[in-house]
Amino acid sequence: MTRLFLRLVVAVVLVVPVVAAGEDLPTVTMDEIVVTLHPTPGAARPDPVELSAQRAVTGDAAALLRSVPGLSLHGAGGISSLPVIHGLADDRIRVQVDGNDLTPACPNHMNSALSYAVPSKITGVTVFSGVTPVSVGGDSIGGAIEVKSAKPEFASGAEDFLARGRAGSFYRSNGNTLGYDLGVSAAGRWLSLSYDQSGSQSDNYRAGGSFKPAAQGREGGRLIPGDEVGSSAYRGATSRALGLALQQWNQTLELGVSQQTVGFEGFPNQRMDMTGNGNRLLSTHYTGQFGWGDLEARLSYQATRHRMDMGPDRYFYGTGMPMDTRAKTRGALVKGDIILSPTDLLRTGIEYQYYTLFDWWPPVGGSMGPNTFWNVDYGERRKTDVFAEWESRWGRRWTSLLGVRSDTVSTDAGPVEGYNNALAGAWGDDAAAFNASRRDRTDHNWDLSALLRYSPGPTELYEIGYARASRSPNLYQRYAWSTNAMAALMNNLVGDGNGYVGDVDLRPEIAHTLSLTGDWHDVVRERWGVKVTGYYTRVEDYVDARRCNFGQCSAANSTTTDGFVLLQYVNQPARLYGLDLSGHAPLVATDGYGIFTGTATLSYLRGENLATGDALYDIMPPNANLAAVHRLGAWTGTAELIAVAAKDRVSRVRNEVRTGGYALVNLRGAYEWKHARLDLGVENLFNRLYANPSGGAYVGQGPSMTSNGIRWGVPVPGPGRSFNVALNLSL
Repeated sequence: MTRLFLRLVVAVVLVVPVVAAGEDLPTVTMDEIVVTLHPTPGAARPDPVELSAQRAVTGDAAALLRSVPGLSLHGAGGISSLPVIHGLADDRIRVQVDGNDLTPACPNHMNSALSYAVPSKITGVTVFSGVTPVSVGGDSIGGAIEVKSAKPEFASGAEDFLARGRAGSFYRSNGNTLGYDLGVSAAGRWLSLSYDQSGSQSDNYRAGGSFKPAAQGREGGRLIPGDEVGSSAYRGATSRALGLALQQWNQTLELGVSQQTVGFEGFPNQRMDMTGNGNRLLSTHYTGQFGWGDLEARLSYQATRHRMDMGPDRYFYGTGMPMDTRAKTRGALVKGDIILSPTDLLRTGIEYQYYTLFDWWPPVGGSMGPNTFWNVDYGERRKTDVFAEWESRWGRRWTSLLGVRSDTVSTDAGPVEGYNNALAGAWGDDAAAFNASRRDRTDHNWDLSALLRYSPGPTELYEIGYARASRSPNLYQRYAWSTNAMAALMNNLVGDGNGYVGDVDLRPEIAHTLSLTGDWHDVVRERWGVKVTGYYTRVEDYVDARRCNFGQCSAANSTTTDGFVLLQYVNQPARLYGLDLSGHAPLVATDGYGIFTGTATLSYLRGENLATGDALYDIMPPNANLAAVHRLGAWTGTAELIAVAAKDRVSRVRNEVRTGGYALVNLRGAYEWKHARLDLGVENLFNRLYANPSGGAYVGQGPSMTSNGIRWGVPVPGPGRSFNVALNLSL
């Protein structure tokens, strides 16, 4: 551990641009981001400076979370990165976008919840890592992320009418990425209307150097250079949202309709590309403030139409391999915050979610026909939750939180068929075995959270927490049924290039987490602060993987160490533990040259499978982020160093590839006027070639449908140097 941390110690050189100095420069904020802190203990908040800078130049909402200690990003498509909290990702984390639980509908989870969030609209982010209050958790073991857009505005005071407007665009040189957003709103004292629209597109991005031989993608197609990351482009990503809100007597009713469409999105660590995704969301949200407390109610309906096939950087095989998905999610919530006394608050509520999934692959001829292949037919996941949580302040120094939650999760799926069940060895035997099994499952889960916070003075805070959290497997983990290599390779939730087979008998994951935090800061929490968190998580029935040794899985599949393999999901015990350190402090304060502030985060994590002794997959190696921030009038400049140690501990069962250590330098600057903000930046200043430890296996070009058609052992590289610019206007 010491050796790894020593590799992270490097020098930071701040490059400060020459700007006009003077006290008379206007210091204003355009479309200010407000980072909310949940009223209960246990919440973390991203750095608002980092949020503003990232929001201006990205179409990927997950990128806004990169400054949170202990949180990393798992690579996927250009607008679909997945957040990882302390080694736990995807639906192990509860992600809510404006209070809605948005469910992926794809055997590769390409359309994750955050892929539907528009970065330019996000005004508040709250992250719960590890020990999560039951009022924001449920059916998750890795924490929770709440992403919120601005609340509807109403005219007040002397105003009878309020109008707002904004427009913005950004450009990133690496990948020739373009994006825009616009929004308008009009409101009276009781009625508010709003419309928002955004869009973005990108070519393939370039790495900092060649990481593979140059080769053609599709037959007869163009030559893909050695430094170009195939299948990383995206096109036609557009979001539209219409909102209506009514306000009267401390009560608000919001009605929202939104639509997101993506024409194409490549995935360099998956065997397929997304050739179309349409998502519609209808939501109704009520909030009311009463003498006894607050009441909240929500209804939501999500409909998703998703398509996959081979993009232009992959062999098309003459016919391609279309894969279609339809899904619907219906959600409901009633929640109350009841004031028991001036020092006691009771949160209680009930939630319901009903998710249906149809995943089918149309016939294309040959062995993939004449019938439709049903990967999941009429999959159902029904969840009902009830929770109660008591927060109490014991004098000025002590705060406690105690909560319990009951989750009932029922899943089921209909009978399936392969392309041709008469081909017993290819499709028929697996389909017959699956159809003969009992597929309906009901899990009675329960969660517990207990946190105790002690603040002996205005500059100290200590917190200890314990949580028991549970999560039932998703439909693909239980019901992906085929051991045919081609079919199994299409089912992959983690981007490691391997194929996966489900297990109907998977049990829910149960995680026990203990967390300790110390927080030291100045009285107003603005000048300096140091925070350190240590955590330990033991997971019963962790859903890991084992080598497939039945059906069409070969004997060599169990022993190979230098190739892609077929795996089956399995319950095994696991543990994760680590340390997060973050801090900020003033460096220099001058009259004529502004204020210089230093920030730092450092994270260490280990994850182990206790049954096999193997490392868990996608565990981020020790990493640090050091930055110097310069403020002068309306100017904010940042020089950032990101240092990541080599990834030596890898998942052997998945043949996960090791990655080397690296250091990157990023420069950012922003200048604000009354109605405008200009952002400039350079990422990966020295064009460093590096492998992203959480990027997965590179399978983005060539014959991706076969297990041996793509060279094993190549991790997806991170982006090379990029010059970024963004301009945002507001009225």
